[in-house]
Amino acid sequence: MTSYRSTDLNLLKVFEALMAEGNVTRAARKLSLTQPTVSNALRRLRVTYDDPLFVRSGAGVKPTRRAIDLWGPLAQSLQTIRGTLEEGRFDALHSSASVSIAMSDYVASIVVPRLTRRLSACAPSMRVHAIPNTLVDFGRVLADNHADFTIGAYTDEVQRPAFLKSRALWSPDFVCVMRASHPLGALKKLSLKKFLSACHIDVSLVGKTLPSYDLFLRSRGLQRNLVVTVNHYAAAYDAIRQSDLIAVLPWSKGLDAPRTAGLLRVPVPLQAPPRVVELFWHQRHETSAFHEWMKTLLLDLFHFPGSKHPP
Repeated sequence: MTSYRSTDLNLLKVFEALMAEGNVTRAARKLSLTQPTVSNALRRLRVTYDDPLFVRSGAGVKPTRRAIDLWGPLAQSLQTIRGTLEEGRFDALHSSASVSIAMSDYVASIVVPRLTRRLSACAPSMRVHAIPNTLVDFGRVLADNHADFTIGAYTDEVQRPAFLKSRALWSPDFVCVMRASHPLGALKKLSLKKFLSACHIDVSLVGKTLPSYDLFLRSRGLQRNLVVTVNHYAAAYDAIRQSDLIAVLPWSKGLDAPRTAGLLRVPVPLQAPPRVVELFWHQRHETSAFHEWMKTLLLDLFHFPGSKHPP
């Protein structure tokens, strides 16, 4: 049975490093310890908690269910202890750290300009890396430390991993998009019949068999004439401008990039349930001052109605 007296509190630093790095060698380097020392500490942790805690996964290790359950309260406790012993603040002004965010090109077109503009003022030496975000790799990207955060709309098509933490950023509308001179654009109201029979293009990110709107139509016993799918929103916009294709695409009022200029946006005859774009991160970063600072900054850039962001 685990007790306070039988636990070496220094071992918790090793636990924290393994959660954050997902690799024994990187954890040792972070702690300025040898790999055998970290491996020995892990053995002691396993005895203390009577659980493997971390199991091999590819070139690294991943936490067990028990480790994930432990990390919630331990992360809060470590953060409190660290705050009483050291300043615990991230020095953004003098930092040359880099942040990797997995997101679609649509989300990147909204996030990157705002983020880089804010960083130029408060963290001029920081670097930002946007990497592709797909549903098939939704959790793995964070679990394998390929990105610090992901930003996107979570759907029921993908199981939410237990380690995933999230906060809402904004909620886009979905509108029917077509070129300015499209024959359907002259109609006062787009009927459901004409909408479904028109030639559609949509964005289907890797790992999805059908775009989300088609799954919604299928749930209503309907089907549209989807003739083209692409894996980038920019490609969809370009195709719409140069053809009679129409599309149901997200539109974020006050946030969308100028690339939608010159295109008609008309109401969709059948509106799907609203989606929320969220910021996701791995719970192992809960004690990182850098991640906390970046998370707060990203949340501050998008004031989602009803949510309270930290100052």
